[in-house]
Amino acid sequence: MRSSLSTTVGIRARLRTAAWTAVALILGASAQSRAESPSASTGAAILEKLRAFQEMGSVLHVAAHPDDENTQLITYLARGRRVRTAYLSITRGDGGQNVLGGEFGPQLGLIRTHELLAARRLDGGRQFFTRAIDFGFSKDPEETLKIWDEQAVLSDVVRVIRTFRPDVIVTRFSPQASRTHGHHTASAILAVEAFKLSGDRTAFPDQLKDLEPWQPKRILMNRGLGGGRGGGEGAVQLDVGGTDVLLGESFSTIASRSRAMHKSQGFGNFGSGGRGAGSRPRTESFQLLAGEPAKKDIFDGIDVQWTRVRGGAEIGKLVSEVIAKFKPADPGASVPDLLILRRKLTVLADEPLVREKRRDFDQILQACLGLVVESTLSTAEVSPGDSLTIEHSVVRKGKVPVTWRGVRYPTLNKELKRTDPLTLDQVVKVTDQQTLPNDISVSQPYWLREVPGVGVYRVAEPSLIGQPLGPPPLLAEHEFEVQGQTFVVPAAPTARVIENGKQIERSLEVVPPVFLGFPFEVARFAPGQKRSVQVTVSSSRPGVTGELTLSAPADWKVAPRSQKFQIDTGSQARYTFEVTPPAHAASASIVAQATVGGRTYDNGRVDIRYDHIGHLLLQPTARLTAASFDLNIRGRNVGYVEGAGDSVAECLAQMGYTVKPLSATDLTKEGLRGLDAVVIGVRAFNVRKDLGKHMPALFAFAEAGGNLIVQYNRPEGLKSDRFAPYELGLSGQRVTDEQSPVTFLAPDHPALNTPNKITRADFDGWVQERGIYFPNEWDQHFRPILAFKDPNEPPLEGGILIAAHGRGNVIYTSLAWFRELPAGVPGAYRLFANLVSLGKG
Repeated sequence: MRSSLSTTVGIRARLRTAAWTAVALILGASAQSRAESPSASTGAAILEKLRAFQEMGSVLHVAAHPDDENTQLITYLARGRRVRTAYLSITRGDGGQNVLGGEFGPQLGLIRTHELLAARRLDGGRQFFTRAIDFGFSKDPEETLKIWDEQAVLSDVVRVIRTFRPDVIVTRFSPQASRTHGHHTASAILAVEAFKLSGDRTAFPDQLKDLEPWQPKRILMNRGLGGGRGGGEGAVQLDVGGTDVLLGESFSTIASRSRAMHKSQGFGNFGSGGRGAGSRPRTESFQLLAGEPAKKDIFDGIDVQWTRVRGGAEIGKLVSEVIAKFKPADPGASVPDLLILRRKLTVLADEPLVREKRRDFDQILQACLGLVVESTLSTAEVSPGDSLTIEHSVVRKGKVPVTWRGVRYPTLNKELKRTDPLTLDQVVKVTDQQTLPNDISVSQPYWLREVPGVGVYRVAEPSLIGQPLGPPPLLAEHEFEVQGQTFVVPAAPTARVIENGKQIERSLEVVPPVFLGFPFEVARFAPGQKRSVQVTVSSSRPGVTGELTLSAPADWKVAPRSQKFQIDTGSQARYTFEVTPPAHAASASIVAQATVGGRTYDNGRVDIRYDHIGHLLLQPTARLTAASFDLNIRGRNVGYVEGAGDSVAECLAQMGYTVKPLSATDLTKEGLRGLDAVVIGVRAFNVRKDLGKHMPALFAFAEAGGNLIVQYNRPEGLKSDRFAPYELGLSGQRVTDEQSPVTFLAPDHPALNTPNKITRADFDGWVQERGIYFPNEWDQHFRPILAFKDPNEPPLEGGILIAAHGRGNVIYTSLAWFRELPAGVPGAYRLFANLVSLGKG
């Protein structure tokens, strides 16, 4: 949604953000406890929380992407040493590939954000990000920092340091340039520079409205896995092996399960085997990058006890006494001592670490009191101005008397007052009705609310920068009183819904009254020629009436100007507009907009469902990429064999082809009859075990006169290497510069001339990269027709390899069609059409 809001609304939004920031850590910790540990109210779990409360040290681990982090180290520090441990991933991994499905870009970034959160729930760490966009593989850290906007991302790293306030920073990579991903090196460069600036009041002074400078003691590079290889002179050696006392599992086993959450990157079976099993010693090495040296331990010279806080020595002593007397079978027996300790905590200086420890302590108190609090919604999706039903449920399982004083909704500036003394084991339920403000924003990940820059996301509210997710639209703060002291239990209400036969828990999503969508994300036009564009309108509430329009550049004509609609809950209707592009080649972004009740919405709907991360909802701008250019095709019928997931089949339909999805049972002589070409989707040989045995039928199809086009595969993890009837070897080589020069190796080849004459201009406007995992060796039957090169590197000729096979052709192509075609790149369409058209009249 792009409607402007008043100053009053902006103030309210900041208040909501502040309310969320105050409880974000405690909500995250609660979710972690529910997901991984034995019940948070068990005596063993409470005792572990008390021991963690006693520890005051903290470590920030820094790397570039999801899956870069050392989960063994995080598990050891968070679960073994019980210190505050966080992972800062510079990017959200939105530029990578996805082995699970067809989500790329922002959708993939959201998936990987939640995969990291799932990983942290297992290994016990916390998660941070910067605004940097993963723009794909980079061979040069200087290029990386330029694209990212070095100062913007550096300020984000400084912000995270000032927010989390670590004693030690540990990078995953070296700041010295090497033959690794440029993002990797850049992450370490940024970490070192941020280490030097985070304690400087003159650095990024705008942050000091909400934060204080913070100077960590040292920054170290984690040099090696297992055995400390590459430690170097002066390196600190640390045994990170051991067993988690609560779970009874080795840190290695937990770390492997954590890493297995990166399923979109193919790590789904990481924790299923023997790797990492056992509690045997495991040494990690740490090399000093800046700050004070350490000799025996990464925390050398750092006070990691309560004595670091003025007046905290008494707190540390009292916590030790509580731990010594704690009875796991009777946690409530510790409540009197905890209440004494809580009063002592309230008089300490109000510094960030103390505030966080107070929130942690209230969690411990809640568990010892046996308080179970739930806030449940009747539905997971509500539109602005609509009412919602919330059922609050409270039960006391401990012996100490407690009074429930009520519930506050800071995001709505409302409250529900109660005076309920809680009877042992008696559930108190209260049903409440609340109404969402008419001007509340539609739910959308905070980093996706604005149109992004080239290398960084734009975020309007600085306090959100660094956080994994933004504030929920509704927050409930339950207030309780025990022996004269009041404390708050925050909860983000959730709904229990049935999806695919399973009951799942979903957070509240604010949705527009209608969702808008186009049949496909890109539409090809012929210059000056009118074509119909359909818009789908789906209602999320009953009896919605409004007006539908298309917003397009002035030289793109749209008729009619608007259309009225009326639609009921769960219904869907299609409306057709006639769109005429200018007479010359052009591109445009066309946005669908619906005005309902005086407010304009432009939201589409994308549902992402994977078992390991649950149901994710994106509501991006309903946008059509319109590209007007000349295109000729030959042949009419194309079969498409699905791989890991892409939208190339839909793009073929935009070219004018009739596309037939091919299942495994279709890969026979009869099933392929009538097709001019067969295209195999990206990474099909990485994800499909059944494809290899069907390749002879596809080779025979080519031999009989068809064109077989195989898109890129990764060289590792292949289920079959029978890509072609002739030898072909893959490599990890890629051309990352999307503007890299092209050399025509076979300028007279039909693929460059028929039915579209390909020139160097057809390689303008490509996005992210030229291609990935180029073949580096091939049989003489294959003929390379193009070469690309990155700066200071030899050219790669394996982007398109064509082998005549009988009366047809077998083509292997590692160019990034799965990115270029959905982006509406004209030259990519023209060249791909030529590959499909080879030999066709």
